[in-house]
Amino acid sequence: MTRTLKFAIFGNTFQVKKSAFINKIISTLKDSGAEVNIDSEYYHFLVETGRLDFPIDNVFRGEDFDADFVVSMGGDGTFLKAASRVGSKGTPIIGVNMGRLGFLADVHPEEFHDCISAIKQGKYTIEDRTVITVSTDGTDFVGYDCALNDVAILKRDSASMITIHASINGEYLTTYQADGLVISTPTGSTAYSLSVGGPIIVPGTHVFSLTAVAPHSLSMRPIVLSDDSVITLQVECRSHHFLVALDGRSEKCCEGSTITLRKAPYSIKIVKRQHSTYFSTLREKLMWGADTRRV
Repeated sequence: MTRTLKFAIFGNTFQVKKSAFINKIISTLKDSGAEVNIDSEYYHFLVETGRLDFPIDNVFRGEDFDADFVVSMGGDGTFLKAASRVGSKGTPIIGVNMGRLGFLADVHPEEFHDCISAIKQGKYTIEDRTVITVSTDGTDFVGYDCALNDVAILKRDSASMITIHASINGEYLTTYQADGLVISTPTGSTAYSLSVGGPIIVPGTHVFSLTAVAPHSLSMRPIVLSDDSVITLQVECRSHHFLVALDGRSEKCCEGSTITLRKAPYSIKIVKRQHSTYFSTLREKLMWGADTRRV
């Protein structure tokens, strides 16, 4: 007898159009004999916007769910939020992209039926993605203290640059005078880090990268470190406060706080179909090889 698979669905609660295929997704899961559970925030959004036509098995709140797979309905931002809720549970995540192709959310709604069929047949792989954990002696982070993409140390306003003293495994590295510093995982290397001149890092490579945001000195180049490194940062700034952004979610920190970053003791697991590859996504997203000249 085949065991019933349980799915937990998270979704974008800001753009109605990104829920256009939700009933098709639920219908596909129901037809496969799966149990369907929906995050309470997303469930109420669907009800209020009149999008939900099918009954579901359970509504859960926060991290209080038990599932074999998580389905993220939205884009890469929604995927990051779902990943923060999964945390150390180790539940594999399927990213259904409701807009343009994403690096994390790479399953089109029209492909979802085939994706579920492949999962039932065991024709898929799981990619383990490194997570950064952040601790500080001056601030308790609200919600979660980990990032799948990146951690950014940023100035709080449009005033002068901030000064960031960086050490690696207890050894002084350098002092950054810049608008900020992005510490990225391989997963996040094509996000904020890339936009400020950081390197593209292939997932599965066991490294972190440090890239300054608008550095005062042009000689301040990105650096790549082993992901077993412990990164320690101390920040000075005129406003006496700065921001620490974990996958885009900002926390205010006080000047003088010591921030420590290291690899989390768990990874985020991403479901990949057998024909889906990182390099094909990279070529499509960055339009490598495309002739963009106008005739």
